[in-house]
Amino acid sequence: MTQAPRLTLIAGPTASGKSGLALEMAERTGAVIINADSQQLYADLRILSARPGPEDEARAEHLLYGVVDAAESWSVGRWTRAIMPLLDELAAQGRPGLLVGGTGLYFNALTHGLADIPAVPDTLRDTVQAAYDAEGEGAFRRHLAELDPIAAAAITPGDRQRLIRAFSVVRHTGRRLNEWTADTRPLLTPDAWTGLVLEPERERLYRSCDQRVIQMVEQGALDEVRSLASRNLNPDLPAMKAVGVREMIAHLAGSSTIDEAIRQTQQATRNYAKRQLTWFRNQTPDWPRVDRA
Repeated sequence: MTQAPRLTLIAGPTASGKSGLALEMAERTGAVIINADSQQLYADLRILSARPGPEDEARAEHLLYGVVDAAESWSVGRWTRAIMPLLDELAAQGRPGLLVGGTGLYFNALTHGLADIPAVPDTLRDTVQAAYDAEGEGAFRRHLAELDPIAAAAITPGDRQRLIRAFSVVRHTGRRLNEWTADTRPLLTPDAWTGLVLEPERERLYRSCDQRVIQMVEQGALDEVRSLASRNLNPDLPAMKAVGVREMIAHLAGSSTIDEAIRQTQQATRNYAKRQLTWFRNQTPDWPRVDRA
């Protein structure tokens, strides 16, 4: 169990100003900035994930940014296994840390715990995926409801990955997901951290999202996606599902104009920000709010 130094968890939706706030705090306190954003893990997505650039990294030490190849699939569990030794090292050095990102499940794992669910065999997962593809979401969800009605009701429409995960877990272990999560304990003690959420006014946040997409294209997002697409990776990998990848690939394939790709990416980014806002409002209602963007 990691103890002090006190850690600051800086959460919030994309384009809300988290990285800028973290840099200001790091320069004042000497804190190390640690990534808590699933898209910024990937080396192939510096531009499209708005990862801190070399100038930012020169102003403060950054950890766990761009350390994963796009061919890899990192889960919440893998992220926690990577971050906990870093937090222990900071504690031993007496240095403060700033955990920065928009991936709510990462923060939830630290502050509430992560269920130690046994790995699902590949053969079972493949069977369940085939059943989903054959039946369609509606029928598959009804079958899941017979085994795990809580998961079936909670998982949002269109979330194929989580539906397959919930079905696979209950088939493999005989226990529902909520039964596994009930056994969890937080990875951080309550006195080891404090949290805050950046929550700008929504229309201002959406304008920031739109402007960021334009900046990404100006900075070379198309070349970044072209390089990623040339690897012919599995489209189900997390890096391939990052916001903007599908839209930019469609443009590169001639299916849309650059203006259409930008508009579609802007819409996808706003939708993503809205989901993040909703998640943090529901899951971290007692964390202080900061109006930034």
